[in-house]
Amino acid sequence: MGWLCRHPLIALTPLVIGLAVYRFGAPAVGVTIGALLVLLAVWWRAHPPSYDRWAAPRVRTCWRRWIGYRGGRWARLLTACELTREHRHSGKALVPRVMRVRAVTPSIDTLRVRMLPGQDLRVWVERLPALADAFGAHQIAATRHRPGVLALVVERCMPFTYTIPATPIPELAADVDLTAVAIGEDEYGRPYLLRIRGKHFLGVGATGAGKSGLMWNPLRAVGPMIRDGLLRVWMIDLKGGMETATARPLFHRWATTGEDAVALLTAFRDNMLARQAELRERGARKSQISTDSPYELLVIDELAMATAYGDRSLVREALRLLAEIMTQGRSTDCTVMAFVQEPSKDVVEVRDLFTTKICLGVTTAVHVDMALGDGARDKGALADEIPGDPEHAGIGFAIAPGSRLPVRLRAGLVTDADIAELVRTCTAGADQGATEGRRGGTGRATHLVGLPRPSDAVEAGEESAS
Repeated sequence: MGWLCRHPLIALTPLVIGLAVYRFGAPAVGVTIGALLVLLAVWWRAHPPSYDRWAAPRVRTCWRRWIGYRGGRWARLLTACELTREHRHSGKALVPRVMRVRAVTPSIDTLRVRMLPGQDLRVWVERLPALADAFGAHQIAATRHRPGVLALVVERCMPFTYTIPATPIPELAADVDLTAVAIGEDEYGRPYLLRIRGKHFLGVGATGAGKSGLMWNPLRAVGPMIRDGLLRVWMIDLKGGMETATARPLFHRWATTGEDAVALLTAFRDNMLARQAELRERGARKSQISTDSPYELLVIDELAMATAYGDRSLVREALRLLAEIMTQGRSTDCTVMAFVQEPSKDVVEVRDLFTTKICLGVTTAVHVDMALGDGARDKGALADEIPGDPEHAGIGFAIAPGSRLPVRLRAGLVTDADIAELVRTCTAGADQGATEGRRGGTGRATHLVGLPRPSDAVEAGEESAS
């Protein structure tokens, strides 16, 4: 009775169907149910994005709840993994109860499980490998949600078994949309679009996680704007310039030391203030992109060297300038993109000023919530479980703006040849006819969001390490 009270639809659905059959007849009810199924199928084929957001999670959740996490199958699997117990008086099997199931993506389920008295997180963690094999899952992670309740994340499969090629460079600046910059694919196989205009972006990932893809793919996507003087890149590379030296002609300003970085930040801030004054004089609230007022993109590779690990006086000044830029830069078309390995507040004091974040593979679970927000890992963002080998570079998680749920993505693999192509064709003043050589060299389409499918991937060259 208690179970039916917690799940009233289970009792109401057969009752409603029975009443409908009695009132309208079985043929009419069958036709209605069939029409609803056809409507769902048409919706799925006609507009997959809205279907995936509104209908698919509910359909998947209902199906997986009843097929995988209820009844005899759930009890048998937990018994086989030694997570059940017999009642010592009645002899009845005691089985941990599933309180909630969510299947918001095709590859990840999140569960709330009421543990048996006497069990704790350690008991379950020891049995997770066996439980994953029993369920046929790629892996299962567990955290303590509240006393007596576990949060289980069941990763059913790894969706990215192939490499995503680098973002194609558009032909014309008019083809670039700064609110939808393609940098890779999501787990649904669709282009993953990053909004640059009006946002500040932070990429988090351990060494070798693929942060270079998060940096170079947006630059490839906006390349024609750089060439035509509509966008200027201010680059701070505090790895001594090793990552960006070959692309130096692309950048309006370039800094590789702490002193030069602070000077660049100061110049960027002063440019922002001058543009604010100009907008006030014209009575305008928002800047318009033109060659006279280009979009200003500040890129910082290895942010920690500027905000935590450098000379203390330089760190304080850099933090002050960054805070000023990030709180005032939106209306003047000034955006910050930064990349860091450790996203803690001690390292990135201005972390909360970044409005968009992507977390690639990290070394500890707490970094996931630091990067994506509290509870992100419990909702399925298992970035700390991503292997650190080159085969998994570029795989990570972001928070979907509408649902606020994690979505898995993979950034395109950007090789040294891809960077050389970007410099050759998109350096300021480069001839637009050079794109012909680009097409002949890679054989890839050059539209913005139509990423090539895995079968069209280029041969893996030497990856530009992050």
